[in-house]
Amino acid sequence: MLNLMRTGSVIVGLALVNLASADAPGTRNGQWHYLGGDSAHTRYSPADLIDEDNFEDLEETWVWDGASFNAASGRSTPSYINGRLYTVAGPRRHVVAIDPESGETIWSYREPNTARWEYSMRKDYGKGVAYANVDGRDVIYISSPAFFLTALDAKTGRPLEGFGKKVPVEGFPETGVVDMLADLGHEYDPYDGIPLETGYITTSSPPIVVNGVVVVGNSAEQGYNQSRIENIPGDILAYDAKTGDFLWKFNVLPGPGEFGHETWENDAWKWTGDISSWAPLSTDQERGIVYIPTNGATLDFYGGFRPGDNLFSTSLIALDVKNGERKWHFQMVHHDIWNYDTPTAPVLLDVNVDGKDIPIVVQVTKQSFAYTFNRVTGEPVWPIEERPVPASEMPGEKLSKTQPFPTRPAPYDIQGLTHDDLIDFTPELRAKMIEILKDYKIGPLFNPPLHRDNDQGYKGSLWCPGDIGGVNIDGPAAADPNTGILYVTSRKHCSTRIMAPGAERDAILDKPTGSTIADYAVLSGFGIRGPDDLNMFKPPYSRITAIDMNTGEHLWWIPVGETPQLVLDHPALQGLDIPDTGTGQAAPMAVTPTMLMYASHSSDGTPQLFAVDKTTGEQLGMVEVPDTSSYGMMTYIHKGKQYVILQTGRKLTALALYED
Repeated sequence: MLNLMRTGSVIVGLALVNLASADAPGTRNGQWHYLGGDSAHTRYSPADLIDEDNFEDLEETWVWDGASFNAASGRSTPSYINGRLYTVAGPRRHVVAIDPESGETIWSYREPNTARWEYSMRKDYGKGVAYANVDGRDVIYISSPAFFLTALDAKTGRPLEGFGKKVPVEGFPETGVVDMLADLGHEYDPYDGIPLETGYITTSSPPIVVNGVVVVGNSAEQGYNQSRIENIPGDILAYDAKTGDFLWKFNVLPGPGEFGHETWENDAWKWTGDISSWAPLSTDQERGIVYIPTNGATLDFYGGFRPGDNLFSTSLIALDVKNGERKWHFQMVHHDIWNYDTPTAPVLLDVNVDGKDIPIVVQVTKQSFAYTFNRVTGEPVWPIEERPVPASEMPGEKLSKTQPFPTRPAPYDIQGLTHDDLIDFTPELRAKMIEILKDYKIGPLFNPPLHRDNDQGYKGSLWCPGDIGGVNIDGPAAADPNTGILYVTSRKHCSTRIMAPGAERDAILDKPTGSTIADYAVLSGFGIRGPDDLNMFKPPYSRITAIDMNTGEHLWWIPVGETPQLVLDHPALQGLDIPDTGTGQAAPMAVTPTMLMYASHSSDGTPQLFAVDKTTGEQLGMVEVPDTSSYGMMTYIHKGKQYVILQTGRKLTALALYED
């Protein structure tokens, strides 16, 4: 199904060429230097040897199997840099160099074992590497689950001489490694890390290099596994790309005298934290600005012990890379208790709005909003209004009375839940779904969680989108810098959590806790099943939306993939005209001059690579691929041949044009 919304807007968008260089640093000459292709994280490549005429001639040309590295998640997007592919693999986050023509491993590097690595919740979450050329030498950087920063010679895989200091742990090299815990300012042991009673920090995304500065984000415990209120903040760190010398730290949880300190009441700033930047970072290289997306504060679903708006949680922060000073920020959720952590890298584009050239940064979110700002000044490109939202009914919880609502672009997926959003193939199926929901409180966007044994007699409340709704980790946006069109993959989802006394949750946790247990913590719950094994929503279950960022208008949307066979064959739906529902999965995407490529499934469950027209959304072709793809994809040109790389489970699958 194709939904073409404003053809005129498409024509206007296409007329605005060369607003940003499509041949951006990082993607010139068929390269792919960054996780998102370029440092603007557009996932755009100017490589055009594959087009609509030959797309369906693509075939598997090699497969790299990460089995020997115990790889599982398939979230790492390789970088193609000067004739080699570089990626990370497995819970050890091995750094691997791969021959881009044959898929053979050239070298690998593994960090020595530590207890702080063993405890990491994000071991197999590594998304890729960072890169810089230092004095004529290509250097690969990674941040590890144990929170070390390592610099490797890209040619040999050996730790970079003169970078960092000797780590006082057996097995670590003499050079090439920085122990980042030393720069956070908390007591720690080099082998064991920060005491778990105090808090925890790790990484899941690569650092990014900006003008000779390595900027490092971080991640923390999943909040739904916590009951304690103590944690440490995920402060942003920066290092010299050549020497590894510590340059600056930005405090994501402001202390006395710092901007935003007043948003932390009850002295919670002294002992709680999180606010990590687990999503990838983006940069404006020319202006020396790095953009930091953050998640919520401890805990994810209850914040009665931390009253106030809680800066800089669930925010976008623009920092001066020279000194780490805040240039501007915007908090997208005040006092976040919905787990609406900012899940993907912000996208940078140059657009023309009402005749005025504007450098923008756009942050897509779980809330199904695309928050859009002048990336230099932080001024919203279109008004963002503070609107009233429901109050919490949980004892001790005090939510913000308002939340920010962008007026443009319009939401790209579900927000809140009414009966009109439910399955409507037949009246009987909708009635069944309404019956399923009678035990849950439904409502608008920012419908707050409920506690067990509440006065209203509900099992809990539903907030929509939920944890994996809207845009999430597995569906980063893509964009065309020539036209200013943003492509967003999203899905419908609602979440519920059964909130119970923290001490009850703590009793079943088999791990250290802090000295103070939250009044409430998550006991159970995640999502709601639809009737008769069908999706609870009316379609599409997942979609790709094209948004012209010159106007803020939606241009078209299409379902992701094809209607699952389960739906087509369902006894209750026989004889009905079922529209293309989409698979319900997010779509890994990449953009080229000739098409938008995305990975999903055909109706029978066969994994496919699809190509669609960027201006209309019409399908140009599809190619069967060996396995389901996840997270991102990338493309590069090596020796005059263009390749497309899919992340297929623990493997990387390379596609190229068939040759006789």
